Amino acid sequence: MNKFLATSLVALTASAAQAQELKLYNWFEYMPQELLDAFTEETGIAVTMDTYDSNESLLASLKAGKLGAYDIAVPGDYMVKILADEGMLDTFAPEEMPNLGNIETQWLTVPFDEGRKSSVPYQWGSTSFAVNREVFDGDIQDTAIIFDPPEELAGKINVLDTSGELLTLASMHLGIPQCTSDREQLKALNALVTGAKPDWASFGSDVAKDVLTSGDAAAGMIWSGFAAKARGEGAPIEYAFPRQGVIVWMDNLALLKDAPNRDSALAFMNFMLEPENAATLTNYAQYSAGVTGVTEFLDPEVADSPEANPPEGTKTVFVEACPEDIQVMYDAIWTNLKK
Repeated sequence: MNKFLATSLVALTASAAQAQELKLYNWFEYMPQELLDAFTEETGIAVTMDTYDSNESLLASLKAGKLGAYDIAVPGDYMVKILADEGMLDTFAPEEMPNLGNIETQWLTVPFDEGRKSSVPYQWGSTSFAVNREVFDGDIQDTAIIFDPPEELAGKINVLDTSGELLTLASMHLGIPQCTSDREQLKALNALVTGAKPDWASFGSDVAKDVLTSGDAAAGMIWSGFAAKARGEGAPIEYAFPRQGVIVWMDNLALLKDAPNRDSALAFMNFMLEPENAATLTNYAQYSAGVTGVTEFLDPEVADSPEANPPEGTKTVFVEACPEDIQVMYDAIWTNLKK
C-alpha cells in the first residue's frame, strides 16, 4: 500500500510539474521577454522558446520530428491551413478560450481556420520592400525595385529567404495568379526571379532589418514592423506600397497536435488575447494585433507609423496555400533559384 501511494505521488508530482511548463516555437525577434515574465508571474508556468525564420522552416522542423516537442507555434495564415491539412494541429472548444470574444471581427472568421478552432491572432502586417532614400530618391512604388531595379540599387538588394512571399511578390509583379498551373506563366515566373537574382546581394530573413540599418543593403524585401524598427533605429528608409500591391498576413498562435502541455498552451493563448498584453506585443513588434481594446495601450509612434497605415486604396493579397500537385512546381522554381 505504501509503495502504491509513493508511486502515485511521484506520478502526480510529475504531472503537476509538466503542467507548469510551456514550450513555444516562434519567429525570431518576435516576443518581448517582459511578456513571458508577466505570464509566468501570473500563472506560475515557465516558458521556454525556440525560434525559426520562415513558415517553411517551421513546417520542415515539425515534419522532421519536432511535432510533440512544442505546445504552440506561430504560423502565418496560409501555413495554419497547411499544418491543419497535414494533421499537425489540435483543436480547442470555445469554452476553453474565454477571451475568444476579444478577437476583432474580421479576424474571427477566417478561411485558414474557420471558426478559430486551432489558432488565435498574434500579429498582422504586410510584406513589401524598403529603400534607402539617400541612395535612391526616385519612384519606389513599383515592384520593379526588386525585380528590375534601377542602377543605383542593382547588386545592393536583400530579399527575404521565404519562398511563399518572394514568389508571391514576383507573381504580383507579373500580374499572374498565385498557384497557377499554366506552364507559360510558371516559365515566366522562373525567368523573372532567376533573371533578377544577379541584382540581389543576399537572401536573408533574419538580417532583413540589420542590412538596412547598417547600409549593407540599399533596398530589401521586409516586413512592415521590421521596416518601422529600422527607421526608428535611424535607417534613412521608406517602406513602399507599390502599385501592384503588398502581401498582407496574419501570424497566429496555433495549438500543436500532441502538445506536451496543452493546458499551459491554452492559458498562454488566452493571456495573449488580453488587450494590454496584445498591446505590449504590438509595441515591441510594431505590427497590429487583431484584438479589440488595444489602441489605448499603444505607443503613439507605433499607432501612427506609416508602415502600419497604408495609403487608401492599397492593393493587398494573402499568400495562398497551393494544392500539393501545384506546390511541387513552385518548389522546383525555388530550388532552382537557390542553387
